[in-house]
Amino acid sequence: MVSIDEVARLAGLSTATVSRALSGRGYVSAASRERVRIAAQQLGYVVSSRASSLASGRTRNIGVVVPFLDRWFFSTVLSGVSSALMRRGYDITLYNITADEDVRKDVFETALRRQRVDAVIAVAIELDEDETEQLLALGLPVIAIGGPNARLDTLTVDDFALARLATEHLLSLGHTDIAHIGANPEFDIDFHIPTNRRLGFEQALADAGIAPNPAYLEPADFTVDGGYRAAKQLLGRPGPRPTAVFAASDEMAIGAVLAARDLGYRVPEDLSVVGIDGHELGDFFRLTTVDQFPLAQGERAADAVLAKLESSDEPTAHGELPFELIVRGTTARLPKA
Repeated sequence: MVSIDEVARLAGLSTATVSRALSGRGYVSAASRERVRIAAQQLGYVVSSRASSLASGRTRNIGVVVPFLDRWFFSTVLSGVSSALMRRGYDITLYNITADEDVRKDVFETALRRQRVDAVIAVAIELDEDETEQLLALGLPVIAIGGPNARLDTLTVDDFALARLATEHLLSLGHTDIAHIGANPEFDIDFHIPTNRRLGFEQALADAGIAPNPAYLEPADFTVDGGYRAAKQLLGRPGPRPTAVFAASDEMAIGAVLAARDLGYRVPEDLSVVGIDGHELGDFFRLTTVDQFPLAQGERAADAVLAKLESSDEPTAHGELPFELIVRGTTARLPKA
């Protein structure tokens, strides 16, 4: 096997400099770092994770706790986390928090305490006091994404503000008969994201002097199919119909667009539709959305947790994550009667 000394000789640098460049800890100039990279590549040198762990007391492995692995939003955040960590030579271990309370309990009481990770990122999981205490007891850097936790470093998403912005966009186009596709109660768990988005929707209506119409509130399950079925209910039942739909996720918004077209409604001429997330299919469907940049959320969380790892003086990471209204082709001004 190629040794680090051989890499140092080829690069013309000290072993200590090469070690810092390969580990990512400590200052190394960009030029020296590049010389190390080229030398290591030429020699086929790969850092031994076991040797690195013994020398540094670290695993170069970050634990990521998520509520779902099969949902687009969470897989996109994970992609951002993974790419940012891999660039810095770290691996990830996933801990999937399921609806099974025993599984969730085991993650916090057993899996995370095996000392196989250097830090933890929790994605959109509302931690109770006991779970928060268990994380803090690990003595590891922890970054939480998604909602406030006064005892942890958090990167927060203001779901109330996201929904309010989406609804205000429809109001600015002259729509007043606006429907909302939200979520069934069983999906209103961590940080009550669906509820906060519904409240943001209702507040925007209230600010415009409009009372929410209960007939224009339809629950779904944050999937394309769920949005499709909900929109068919809204548009297919007898009586007045909405001129616009705000869906609490882009996938449900895409489902609403497909349902409207199947029922013979033109989007956006007969029905405007807006969602939330920044889904990768949004551009294909020309979907107007409030983009919350999930890929960048993952990258920012990874950068924050590595900064905490590499410097004990790193300030606490608190901050609201950015979002932006992206206007495309599924919303239009309400035609004058």
